[in-house]
Amino acid sequence: MVGDRRDGDVRAGRARARYRRILRFAAWNLAVIWWFELFLPRIGLGRLSERTRPRRMQQFARRFHDLAVELGGLMIKVGQFLSSRLDVLPPEITKELEGLQDEVPPVPFEQIRRLAEQELGAPLGEVFADLAEVPIAAASLGQAHLARLNALDSADTGLDRVVVKVQRPGIGAIVDVDLAALRRVGGWLKRFRVVAERADVPALVEEFAQTSFEEIDYLHEAANCERFAEDFARDAKVAVPGVVWERCTRRVLTLEDVTAVKITDTAGLRAIGIDPAEVAPVFAAVMFDQLFTNGFFHADPHPGNIFVTPVPAGGDGRPWKLTFIDFGMMGEVPASTRKGLRKLLIAAAARDGKGLVAAIREVGVLVPTADTVELERAMTHLFARFGGMGFAELREVDPREFRDFAVEFGDVVRSLPFQLPENFLLIIRAMSLTSGVCSSLDERFNLWDSVEPYAAQLLRDERGNLVQDVARQAVDAAGIALGLPRRLDALAARIEEGSLPLAVPRLERQVARLDRVARRTASAMVFGALLISGAVLRGADPVLGGVLMIASAVPLLHGLWVGRRR
Repeated sequence: MVGDRRDGDVRAGRARARYRRILRFAAWNLAVIWWFELFLPRIGLGRLSERTRPRRMQQFARRFHDLAVELGGLMIKVGQFLSSRLDVLPPEITKELEGLQDEVPPVPFEQIRRLAEQELGAPLGEVFADLAEVPIAAASLGQAHLARLNALDSADTGLDRVVVKVQRPGIGAIVDVDLAALRRVGGWLKRFRVVAERADVPALVEEFAQTSFEEIDYLHEAANCERFAEDFARDAKVAVPGVVWERCTRRVLTLEDVTAVKITDTAGLRAIGIDPAEVAPVFAAVMFDQLFTNGFFHADPHPGNIFVTPVPAGGDGRPWKLTFIDFGMMGEVPASTRKGLRKLLIAAAARDGKGLVAAIREVGVLVPTADTVELERAMTHLFARFGGMGFAELREVDPREFRDFAVEFGDVVRSLPFQLPENFLLIIRAMSLTSGVCSSLDERFNLWDSVEPYAAQLLRDERGNLVQDVARQAVDAAGIALGLPRRLDALAARIEEGSLPLAVPRLERQVARLDRVARRTASAMVFGALLISGAVLRGADPVLGGVLMIASAVPLLHGLWVGRRR
């Protein structure tokens, strides 16, 4: 008992030391940012801040890199997220932190063995025919080992080689400490008006917390894997490992071994006859399907989680497929957000600056009261000058032109009340990593080449939905309109049969006039419904559309004839 109490005290002491170290690091760097980015510009020393910014950013990234590697846990996850934000963070930060994707030291195998045997309830030699002690991958929350199933499990599942993923011992307590520190830092950031106006940092921390708790529940990851497989069951471009449920617990996950060529291993791809430039647009299209169509997406598509697997040429003639692994970090796009994202993609493909801003507002990135005239102008300028360029072409643009536009565009962006909606953190991460993977596969990769055909398909789908909606509304309106005179006649009949003295000539004239108005209104509604339906349907079905437009003349003539009656 004394020994257990001593071990508990040691663990508590380590947790407090970890918590304080994270807070000290955050407090120091927030103070540096406040001094150089807020205070010095106010006293006329803005040039000093600008001149020293690249060096300060690099020093911050290097110190955070060292802290994350030493502490592990969620600090690695935070660093990986920062390294993927190529869109908003300077290269001094993203370049320094990108190594965190692979630079995680493994846990000694004896610790892994003890935890796995405790979870599975039997010695590993009985559970698996063979299990490699050296991990094939070490991540911030767990690590993976190659293994072979025993004969009975192999016969039941039809699998032989598997990957056994085991949590890092004590990771649950580490996650709790890290989240407590991040919540404290989020509270500090909330006090900065420039930050609070852009994002609800405490809410983002809670979103990150939920994702982290889901990641350390391997039964949740197994369920995600099967759901993802169902989404792409009919897509020959995508493969997903099978789950060995009998060898899965909350802290041990056993999946089919699908190890192949890492997606960014361009030399390995060429060695087996696959052109990396052909992989980039396929990968982009698959990610678009997840985000804009399925609404359930892989939120951590870094190169270590995607393989290119050679297969016999299928119906589409492609001799390879994309194999996704690691489904711990998944995201869902609500239907309303997905609708806004689809509009955003369509507007971007059409180089429609005004439409793009409207879509950004619908997604929730702009507050409803924001004045967007200047942003629309800036977006139009952006599309006119740089739209359609690939990464290689952008490198050839005069840096001074980029700098001038960046200053102008930055001033517009900073003047607007942008905000980061809930559930948007993972969407941004997924798109950032997708862009980075595609550009590493092909430096001349042009995102527009993938966006435009996909947006065109979305537009066709939207038009198809519009046709169906208009036709349905037309039928409903016609039914209501055609039934209105009959209902009026029934009402008039009931009145005549009641106790009211309807022999008054004035009342009879009013009822007759009301009846004529109702009939004319009904005819006008049927005429409008048929005419609009025909015009909309004519593009998809010329024959049906023409028939409806011709038929609209009948209720029009009827309405005119009823109107002439006295």
